[in-house]
Amino acid sequence: MKLFGHAQEVGQRIVQAFRQPDRLPVALAPIFIRRKDDVPCRKWSWHNQLVAALCGTTDARGFRQWDEVKRKVKKGSKAIWILAPCVKNIKEKNARGEEVERRVLFGFRGIPVFAVEDTEGAALPASDDRYESWARELPLLEVAKAWDITVGTYSGTETTPLGYFQYGFGNQAVMLGVENLSTWAHEMVHAADHRLTEGAKSDRAHKEIVAELGGAVLLECLGMSHDADLGGAYSYIQRYAEETGKDVVRACIELLDRVCNCVKLILDTAETLQQQQVVVAA
Repeated sequence: MKLFGHAQEVGQRIVQAFRQPDRLPVALAPIFIRRKDDVPCRKWSWHNQLVAALCGTTDARGFRQWDEVKRKVKKGSKAIWILAPCVKNIKEKNARGEEVERRVLFGFRGIPVFAVEDTEGAALPASDDRYESWARELPLLEVAKAWDITVGTYSGTETTPLGYFQYGFGNQAVMLGVENLSTWAHEMVHAADHRLTEGAKSDRAHKEIVAELGGAVLLECLGMSHDADLGGAYSYIQRYAEETGKDVVRACIELLDRVCNCVKLILDTAETLQQQQVVVAA
């Protein structure tokens, strides 16, 4: 790459740095996204929020919820189906022989909801869009758009993923639960890996090592060394390297070509889009 440096060289430099993890920068604490608006789907499970994102919307509700805000679902609109847990109370005896009641999950049921784009009526209150504004400024966002990837945010917690890349319903989405460029880069490398392997099955540990090391390499290539968070990357890769029975350095060396191919695809796409803009401007 003329503009962004050589991914292979950067990757090797990072892998070399992993040989002395005690000298790596301390991992950055994740800053969770906390939305402050009354959009019901903000409170859904992240799985259901993902379904909405894959269907191309950030606000979906049931018939009654739309009625409450004086909007109607347009005739002929197609529902989005989300999952609601089915629970029941059961009585059982504890260790002391006392009868106690416990709630048990025994399945899920589908619930139809409809995207805001498929409704009409009264204007909705202003939503908390500061995180969407942040997302619109993400580096390499134009690559995600070129690949038809929906990019959105959700209210993250300590028990939800920091972010994820997913595909389905004929769509792809990258969703972020933290304001963190290393998470964004990680998910974009997942997207590139998916394109290069055409969704072929791969060991989960390998996928995660490729995404985390690739995210660090990508940000280093962009000159965003601080955001690359090598300390956090080392800790993350270490966890997944244990699944393969290898140390971090060995795992990274074995996957470095795959990592660099992902980074190269992202940066080549960005450069091609930039050149196209120059031609159009001329």
